[in-house]
Amino acid sequence: MTFWIVAFLIMGALVAWFLSALRRTDDDGLTGAASDLTVYRDQLNEVDRDLAKGVLTKAEAETVRLEVSRRLLEADRRAKAAKAATTGNGVIAGALVVLATLAGGTGLYITMGAPGAQDVPIKARLADLDNAARTRMSQAEAEIQAAPNLPQVDAVEPKFQDLMKQLREALEDRPNDVPGLTLLARNEARLGNYIAARKAQDRLIVAKGEKVTPEDYATGLEMMVFAAGGYISPEAEDYLKSILRLEPGRGGAQYFLGLLHVQNGRPDLAFPVWRTLLENSPSDAPWTPVIRAEIASIAAAAGVSYTPPDLPGPTAEDRANAADMSAEDRQDMIRGMVEGLAERLATEGGNPEEWARLITALGVLGEDQRAKAIFDEAQEVFADNAAALGTIMNAGQSAGLIE
Repeated sequence: MTFWIVAFLIMGALVAWFLSALRRTDDDGLTGAASDLTVYRDQLNEVDRDLAKGVLTKAEAETVRLEVSRRLLEADRRAKAAKAATTGNGVIAGALVVLATLAGGTGLYITMGAPGAQDVPIKARLADLDNAARTRMSQAEAEIQAAPNLPQVDAVEPKFQDLMKQLREALEDRPNDVPGLTLLARNEARLGNYIAARKAQDRLIVAKGEKVTPEDYATGLEMMVFAAGGYISPEAEDYLKSILRLEPGRGGAQYFLGLLHVQNGRPDLAFPVWRTLLENSPSDAPWTPVIRAEIASIAAAAGVSYTPPDLPGPTAEDRANAADMSAEDRQDMIRGMVEGLAERLATEGGNPEEWARLITALGVLGEDQRAKAIFDEAQEVFADNAAALGTIMNAGQSAGLIE
């Protein structure tokens, strides 16, 4: 009720102000017309005085008197018209315009707005979002919901299943066996037992104690998020905070930080994190295509207009040189690029997309045995990362290594 009282008071004030302005405008018109009448009457008197003084002849006085009289009549006509507009249709039309505008605005609010809704200031909205983030689903609850939709791994050889059973049993009474827990977490993920893999990684982090690394937390975070179907639980957030404390600039952690803000309804916090990460990451970083696809909408939700920077491409000189090459030279160039990538992955490692690119390239070059060796190695490297394994498997299929 208070809202409507205030609204009608504001509308009344607006109507009064508009009509007052309209009245002032009309009064100005009347005042101007009356002033013209006074001037012309004075001019007629002045003509009579000039005639009496001999300044004007009779004929000249008559000519001037006729012109001033004509102007006087015209001014009188304008004054009467202005007065009629002031008391007639002008004010009525103005009032109708104001009332129609206010009535339309009120009707639009009733139709599309939320009459009677309580005010929700920004501070209260942020407090609600913060409370929702603190009371959101746990990791265990999310895993139960996500389990039916997680990807399934193809049938595994019985021998490998037996070895895994022995490994699980052996580690039941050995909570501090770091090598064993590392092997268990990695192979549970390979088997598609994502929740078991996450639990094994949790045990590994506890076992390492002060020797735990950002990589350990990152692996645990990825396992948690994957097992929860892409959801970042409070437990996963704790791992994320640990990574950022140990290695603040870690790209993967920055990606998940932005994703967490998006999940919690805070695009205003997500956008600067993802923008900084995108603008400082190579084009082949695993998070780059995801951020590029989403950041414009995240920016818009944060009230910012943003266009991602263009991806770097070959220079005009590079294209010209490639065009001038023979087929054999071009093949040698491609092979050189493949060898450079293979050498870098062997010495420095790389992300799943780079390994997948190498596998596919070797398949195209017809080096099937070498492609199979890289394919097998990549599966070992990313054994504890289900999402990465999916990328590697797709590359193997493209290279004709698996059906």
